[in-house]
Amino acid sequence: MNDSDQADQTRPRIVIVGGGFGGIELIKQLRKTDVDITLVDKHNYHTFQPLLYQVASGGLGADSIGYPFRLIFRKQKNFRFRMAEVLEVSPGQKHLKTSTGIIPYDFLVLATGSTSNYFGNKEIEQFGMPLKSIPEALNLRSEVLQEFEKATLRKSESDQQQHMTFVIVGGGPTGVETAGALAEFKKFVLPHDYPELDPKLMRVYLVEAGSRLLNGMSEKSGKNAVQYLQDLGVEVLLNVAVLKYDGQKVVFSDQSELDSTTLIWSAGVKGVVLNGLPEASAKGNRYVVDTFNRVAGVENIFAIGDAAGMITESRPKGFPMVAPVAVQQGKNLAKNIRFQLAGKPLSPFDYKDKGSMATVGRNKAVVDLPSFSFGGFFAWLVWMFLHLMLLVGFRNRVVVFVDWMWNYLSYERALRLIVRKYDPKLTPEEE
Repeated sequence: MNDSDQADQTRPRIVIVGGGFGGIELIKQLRKTDVDITLVDKHNYHTFQPLLYQVASGGLGADSIGYPFRLIFRKQKNFRFRMAEVLEVSPGQKHLKTSTGIIPYDFLVLATGSTSNYFGNKEIEQFGMPLKSIPEALNLRSEVLQEFEKATLRKSESDQQQHMTFVIVGGGPTGVETAGALAEFKKFVLPHDYPELDPKLMRVYLVEAGSRLLNGMSEKSGKNAVQYLQDLGVEVLLNVAVLKYDGQKVVFSDQSELDSTTLIWSAGVKGVVLNGLPEASAKGNRYVVDTFNRVAGVENIFAIGDAAGMITESRPKGFPMVAPVAVQQGKNLAKNIRFQLAGKPLSPFDYKDKGSMATVGRNKAVVDLPSFSFGGFFAWLVWMFLHLMLLVGFRNRVVVFVDWMWNYLSYERALRLIVRKYDPKLTPEEE
């Protein structure tokens, strides 16, 4: 089926691949522009990725951080959604080949986001647990709870401890926040839900190959994060990399080993690049774009967010793969699309870094602002407020706020249902 049959042929057709932060912002900014917008995504919802770790640790439900695209834009007259997987871009024909048919475009925006980067380690890719999507967060939640259930069936403490040892690889915000959440699980949930298990047997390790945590933030915030995690009982390993993991044993770069049935991988991401574009259009799993977000080697194709590799004098390694960059690129691209349609000069992208933050468990967070950094309880309140405001949909804000208050006052994490049996040790054939 050709999707052009349902499009308004009198208006420019803008097709956006990916409904992450950048794609959503671009659509919002074009709501009053005389164009026909089609969003293509393999899921029918937007994911608020900064809170995925809370779904994985049972603090929030999946529907609290996901919001349907059709509901977000139900009042936007120039918007359509197609749930499909893009198979190939055809720049010559100016259309996309998707799992549901052909979608033509006049302007194509690639907001394809990022996925976990295992740096070629197939063993870790098979046995490790990623945390980049809602399905992966639910898998991780089930995996963690299943490991506790398995531990109750083991006779020896060493066998129990193997199932109660959790290794998080990667000292960025996701790794730090996940480690803190699991440490709080040990403190507040384990003694009540699993009285037959000794809480002292549960161990949480955070492994970082570099010399510090939160490498994209200030050194002060990195040191504070280490202290907060250690106060929670997390064992932080710096200057150590994971070489091997077979689902039972972790082998580190210093040749030490650790028995564990759960390894959570947050050590790297890479952009998602589609098939069909010229070789010059992508480099290192990111699209090569200029300061207007135009993809090299093709016409009227743009890339924003994690997948866009924009190299400038001030950013020789490109911009960080974080939500604020995607949002600001979405806003700037919307302006440039209007300029191009009107025959006006385009405006180069200029990133305004408003700061970054990460939470480290109950009452503790670190915040970096352009002029200063701070941590502790007040930083935690700032983190909570900003994340609530950034959530899509009033209902989601209310539900998350109520869940947070309940968790805070009762020390409970009620979402501990094992609703999807998951075993990362199995190959697809065995499943």
